[in-house]
Amino acid sequence: MRLLYSFKLIVVTAVLVLSAVAASAQTGQLRGHVIFKQADGTSTKPADVVIDVYRTDLSGVYHTKTDKRGEFVFAGLPFIGNYIIAASLPNAMPTFQDKVKVGRDIEFEIVLNPGDGHKLTLDDIKKMQAAGGGDAAGPASGGSAAEKANLEEIKKKNEEITAANKKAENINAVVGDSFKAGNTALAAKNYDEAIKQYDVGLAADPEQAALLTNKSAALKARGVDKYNAAIQNKDEATRTAGIDAAKADFKNAAETADKAFEFVKKEPAATDPNDQKRHEANKYTALNVRAEAYRLYVSKGDPSQADAGITAFQDYMAAETDAAKKTKAQIDLAQMLLDAGAADKAFVEYRKILATNPDDPDANLGAGLSLYGVGDKTKYQEAANYLQHFVDKAPDTHKFKNDAKAILLEMKNTENVTPEKITRPPRKRP
Repeated sequence: MRLLYSFKLIVVTAVLVLSAVAASAQTGQLRGHVIFKQADGTSTKPADVVIDVYRTDLSGVYHTKTDKRGEFVFAGLPFIGNYIIAASLPNAMPTFQDKVKVGRDIEFEIVLNPGDGHKLTLDDIKKMQAAGGGDAAGPASGGSAAEKANLEEIKKKNEEITAANKKAENINAVVGDSFKAGNTALAAKNYDEAIKQYDVGLAADPEQAALLTNKSAALKARGVDKYNAAIQNKDEATRTAGIDAAKADFKNAAETADKAFEFVKKEPAATDPNDQKRHEANKYTALNVRAEAYRLYVSKGDPSQADAGITAFQDYMAAETDAAKKTKAQIDLAQMLLDAGAADKAFVEYRKILATNPDDPDANLGAGLSLYGVGDKTKYQEAANYLQHFVDKAPDTHKFKNDAKAILLEMKNTENVTPEKITRPPRKRP
């Protein structure tokens, strides 16, 4: 006897905060790398280059050094501000990059040429800017050919970065508008429009985890609507087409949620408390949506993805701090595996629940059905014990109580299996 399980749509109402357009973010990241063009024509990315960042709209200076890969990063500079990056290294001519903004997801490249290794102060830089007519790096006049070449290269780089900054600002505007419009459509259950709006933003920035997470939620919700409509349709061809369309949405939702989680994991560690809170909120929501997407994908679409579904649920439960929600997720994971025909794996998950809550009706039901579904008659006695415990503990209003009684009767009539009279939670025989 096969039991059919219905599923309900969990509407995602949490509004994520976009990393690129967060109005509450007060700090941003500044990162880059240094290239040293040596006298012999070779280039390296040296470690221990002294990096001094001067804030020019207000008084402020920040210091660090490049790592062994020639890279540097400032994780939490004030977002609103104008900055200059100065770099110095023994045996190199110091240089600087001005008109710098933080939090624009741009990696600045600083190029050093051979020189005397002295260090630039902010006063030095201001004098050089005045002498060079603006964007300068090194003596503006009377310098060596190498110094003049370096100046021209930095000017060119400044122009490129200015253009990149402008492009980033345009992308942020598109992403922000897309996110807002998509969320409005999602809340109104206009899933086609929500997906369309999120795709507009993703076309501008494919690595926006918040857009991907909410797109996954919209795909999942649309798939549920298609599935529920299809199974009620009496025309076989229409029903099959509707179910296939729903499965495609479930698959897309799971894959999109995977991408969202990967991008969330790649976000650099935040030092500002507000940024940390935003990151954890986005991570939690991405994990929640991902687990639910896989529940539907595995149970209604592709049972072969059961292991990926297990991983999605385990990741979510590791981040969940609410005990009740964690227990529900454990039940959902086990039910997903049972629906997918992975009865042996489902039984493992139900046993985890029973280890801490031996009288849980749904866990006893699931454990019994799992053992019964394996098809191994040597497991029938244990299956009957779990099912009887469910019948004893579940309220009469439980929708599967009569089904469990029917299975018990069938096992008694066909396999001569009668539940053992126990007063404690059923346990697996050694």
